[in-house]
Amino acid sequence: MERLQARTIPRLPDQPKKKRKGTKLIWLLFVLFLVLLAVLFFRSSISKITDVRFIGNTLVSSSELSEVSGLRVGEPFFMTSESTITSRVQKRYPYIKGLRLEKHFPGQIDVYVQEYETVAFELTSDGQVMASLENGSDVKLKQEKKLVLEKPVLTQWSDKGALAIKADLCKRLANIPNGLLADISEIRYDPSDSYQDRIKMYTRSGFEVITTVSMLPDKIAYLSGVVETQEPGRITMLNADSYISYTNLNQGQQEKSDGAE
Repeated sequence: MERLQARTIPRLPDQPKKKRKGTKLIWLLFVLFLVLLAVLFFRSSISKITDVRFIGNTLVSSSELSEVSGLRVGEPFFMTSESTITSRVQKRYPYIKGLRLEKHFPGQIDVYVQEYETVAFELTSDGQVMASLENGSDVKLKQEKKLVLEKPVLTQWSDKGALAIKADLCKRLANIPNGLLADISEIRYDPSDSYQDRIKMYTRSGFEVITTVSMLPDKIAYLSGVVETQEPGRITMLNADSYISYTNLNQGQQEKSDGAE
């Protein structure tokens, strides 16, 4: 009897699972619901700015910052990028060093304003007070914003050739400790053939100081030492340092006058 050969019956292919139309409909309704919620939220007052506070600004008013930045009551709360706001403000007000935004939901935004430091003041010919900042820019102070002139006052800097030197001076003043500058009341532009950036300074303690903008940071310590230990006089801080009291200076001038006679 012949052996029957076993025959392998091929497996029937899996039947594709039928997608339930109900599941697709549920997901579609859920997505539409989320879209509707988003639309309603962004159209509601809860997604709008209700209060903006500018903190740290002294050279520009909060209303001016609000107008330029676009941070106003009623504007979208979530559409406020810190980098975009900073760019808008700095383009209009170059004396703003930076901004930092803090958002408090719902609706409140605190803006911390960092301005470039005021290193000196300048009196214009029409009596206006200008603040000279560490980045070399000048800001006209409003009458109600005038500050106590505890910084040096810049005089005779109106010459066009002095503008770049004045900007350099402001940057150097920003790197000198306030304690060393506290006694300086006036800085006058006084160029010479040998030193185009020569300046003449006057101190509240009665000294007259001759130096240059480029040498000032290195010479300021010498100035402080003389002021603290000597009587008022003239201090020269150029390639060589020297000091002479007004008493000896006047005597020398009197002797020259007597000799001329």
